[in-house]
Amino acid sequence: MKNSENNKSLLRRYLDDLYTMDDARKLLDELQTSEYDTDMLQDLAAEVWEETSLQSPQTDLEREQYKKEARLLLKRIEHKKRMWIRRAALAVSSVAAMVCLVFGSISYIRYIDRTQVSYLEASTSFGERKEVQLPDGTTLILNSCSRVHYPDRFTGKERRIELEGEGYFEVEHGEHPFVVQTDSAQIKVLGTKFDIKNYSDENYVKVSLLEGSIALSCINKEFIMKPNQTMIVNKLDQTYKLTESADYAEQWINCRVFWDEVPMSIISKELERQFDVTFAFESEQLKNLIFHGSFIIETNNLEKILDIMSETNKFSYSIEKDKIYVYSLKK
Repeated sequence: MKNSENNKSLLRRYLDDLYTMDDARKLLDELQTSEYDTDMLQDLAAEVWEETSLQSPQTDLEREQYKKEARLLLKRIEHKKRMWIRRAALAVSSVAAMVCLVFGSISYIRYIDRTQVSYLEASTSFGERKEVQLPDGTTLILNSCSRVHYPDRFTGKERRIELEGEGYFEVEHGEHPFVVQTDSAQIKVLGTKFDIKNYSDENYVKVSLLEGSIALSCINKEFIMKPNQTMIVNKLDQTYKLTESADYAEQWINCRVFWDEVPMSIISKELERQFDVTFAFESEQLKNLIFHGSFIIETNNLEKILDIMSETNKFSYSIEKDKIYVYSLKK
């Protein structure tokens, strides 16, 4: 080992339970990657043995008490286990015992590493889209006003993330299932391409499957979806509709929207997120107007989209700063 005195001090702190996680990792790296200094370990073992001889039990009763204490200590928390192991090591004057003592904690340090997971978050604002690479290689594209919460690395038996809004996924195949959790639905896959839309200000969940297979858990039911299927679930009345088409589901990635018999209530929400505006309707009936069409979303083409929609003679509109007022046509 390099820097024998430093490493000896580090070992000493480790045995006395006076070390940081960084200290432990440095020590383990040295023992795993370097030829350790046997003279240094022999010296340390001799020092420990000398300390032990001064405090070792002298009678059979004391020895029995010592054994009983050791058995009790085994049942305590992990750092107490290290203290018991130290006492066991003190009874043996050998370099091998010292090395085994330190290496015996490798699994513990790795366990701590696995459990110390940091969480990250990515989000988008109005009219924004963002590509996010998840730790397993999965690609996620967030639509406007969306948010994803995910770990810096996946541990355990599943790869779980949380989504609010809309996201398109290309899931990397893996040993453990990939799980997308929303406030009202869960999707579990191994590897596939799909789109999920679930905004908190809308009363439905929409899932479109492009490739692979997914299990959608929602409204206390589980749906196994096949490629080119779209499921729409009403979060209020818990009704659902499955259609054999996932066409245009991911068109928004390329700044296109496609509305196939979609009510104005849904269209207005999409336009609000894309252009950072607010719609106000003269009457509730206007929200139920149905439209069919495809548009390219550009920075300044909101009026162009509204002009084309209003040409159907279904409504008129006016714009005041960031507010869109929709009116019924006067007869």
